[in-house]
Amino acid sequence: MLEGNLQYTAKSTAKELAKPLRVAVLASGNGSNLQVLIDAMQAGALPIELVGVISNREDAYAITRAIKANIPVAILSHTESGKRMAMTTFETHASTQLAQWHPDLIILAGFMRVLSSDFIDNAPAPMINLHPSLLPAYKGLDTHQRALEAGERLHGCSIHVVTAELDAGAVLTQALLEVNPKDSADSLQARVQKLEHQLLPWTTMLIAKGVINLNSEGKESFSMLPALPLKLYLNN
Repeated sequence: MLEGNLQYTAKSTAKELAKPLRVAVLASGNGSNLQVLIDAMQAGALPIELVGVISNREDAYAITRAIKANIPVAILSHTESGKRMAMTTFETHASTQLAQWHPDLIILAGFMRVLSSDFIDNAPAPMINLHPSLLPAYKGLDTHQRALEAGERLHGCSIHVVTAELDAGAVLTQALLEVNPKDSADSLQARVQKLEHQLLPWTTMLIAKGVINLNSEGKESFSMLPALPLKLYLNN
């Protein structure tokens, strides 16, 4: 009898571990990183379920990407009167929507509004952000132009825990490249974006597999990390 219970427990645990990570995404623009997650999920390469996408812009192409993939979408851009939605109103609706979706992880992928500490602290799941610089350098906007003006030799992107302080949460992963002498802000952005498309699914995989553990307080812990592919470190 005891042996049967142990076997049942083991099978149940294995089944629980096999459950995909429930991921909600906040996006404001084109949604190319969202598309990478969609493609990896649909190919069975990433053990996630995209449970919903929230956008603060009704013209964001990320919405089209989500709809084509049959992912629920919430567009929170304007009130019923036609006025642009204030951030407090956005956060109220977004909190309600996220609570309904029950995500295990919330990803900010090209989300261009600053969230309040109250929203972050009361989110139903850990929240991470993809930022186009090697944090802690170049927080905020115009990261590529600022890196060029500073004469940086290396540049890249970071994934970090979202906190009330802008781009200041613990950095989980980074990918970097060498800045070319002929790079413009646009060309550098395009090159960094290629790294983003590799770093985001790789980091999401680490979270889904429990290699990176984000607890309820937003602090990260690491078990043994697998070797990061060299191409994420340096892309010539």
